[in-house]
Amino acid sequence: MAPAPLRVGLVGYGLAGSVFHAPLIATTDGLVLDTVVTSNPERQAQARAEHPDVRLADHADELWKRAGELDLIVVASPNKTHVPFATAALEAGLAVVVDKPVAGTAAGAHALADLADERGLLLSVFQNRRWDNDFLTLRGLLERGELGEVGRFESRFERWRPSLKGGWRESGDPAEIGGLLYDLGSHLVDQALTLFGPAVSVYGELDARRPGAQVDDDAFVAVTHAGGVRSHLWMSATTGQLGPRFRVLGSAAGYVKHGLDPQEAALRDGARPAPGTAWGTEPETGWGVLGAGDDVRPVPTLPGDYPAYYAAVAAALRDGTAPPVTAREAADALAVLEAAAVSAREGRTVRLTPTA
Repeated sequence: MAPAPLRVGLVGYGLAGSVFHAPLIATTDGLVLDTVVTSNPERQAQARAEHPDVRLADHADELWKRAGELDLIVVASPNKTHVPFATAALEAGLAVVVDKPVAGTAAGAHALADLADERGLLLSVFQNRRWDNDFLTLRGLLERGELGEVGRFESRFERWRPSLKGGWRESGDPAEIGGLLYDLGSHLVDQALTLFGPAVSVYGELDARRPGAQVDDDAFVAVTHAGGVRSHLWMSATTGQLGPRFRVLGSAAGYVKHGLDPQEAALRDGARPAPGTAWGTEPETGWGVLGAGDDVRPVPTLPGDYPAYYAAVAAALRDGTAPPVTAREAADALAVLEAAAVSAREGRTVRLTPTA
């Protein structure tokens, strides 16, 4: 007999909760979306329409009161609430997944990790871009040594959004932890550290370019890794002509890939991962190229696999295996983001001591 599914409480039903977390939770074997927390009537109606059996709660406190009925809390609310909600869930004895960024500082992430360790509870950070199709493809190329010794890694999340949309992500209040450095930069830095190891120095440039912008909407971060690789990372809402998503230069070859992984667009359009479907695939026209000089060939892009994240979370809860992304790893990325902000403010390169 199959074990009873693990019951999940989801805090927040905005973009992150409704587009990323709820669909992936609901389609993962061994998990069931039990409760959605949102006080917004429109979002409550949306959650009920998309997940007819879900229970609704106005406040996260309602989850802590019935912690015995739940197995996992997913925090997908605004950034400033991540630490308070994750802390409350851990203190209630519940495992936790937190959307990125897990906290506003590396110290905050380490404090959450310490609490989870003390309670013997799972704490993971939703860094879904580790399962992007281009990232998985590049990781395979690196593991097979097809680029030789990598010297430079260029990575971009660029958009053309010349007008402000409003909301907490564009607020100038530091408590909101807004801006593109912490939004898109959380993904770019996490990918760079995952591929090339810890950072030893960081240089950053932050700009608020759009009229009325209160927080960075165009940013650049340069990371020197302990192994010698240099990562150049761009994130922007003001890019009229987009650069390549990846350009990776090695001693034997380079890899260039344009375009974004299709999974976010599919989830926004209401598609759901299911066995037997071509989830996360892209046409040959989207493939990247590998080679040097005139000797260049297309490289089939591996399918993206966001469902793998929650499958790994379910396995970790049942079998005691390591979570797919740890809060300590997220803290390392936050240390880079903090250093980039200091660098931009003070006009200097910031040195880091890699954690053990």
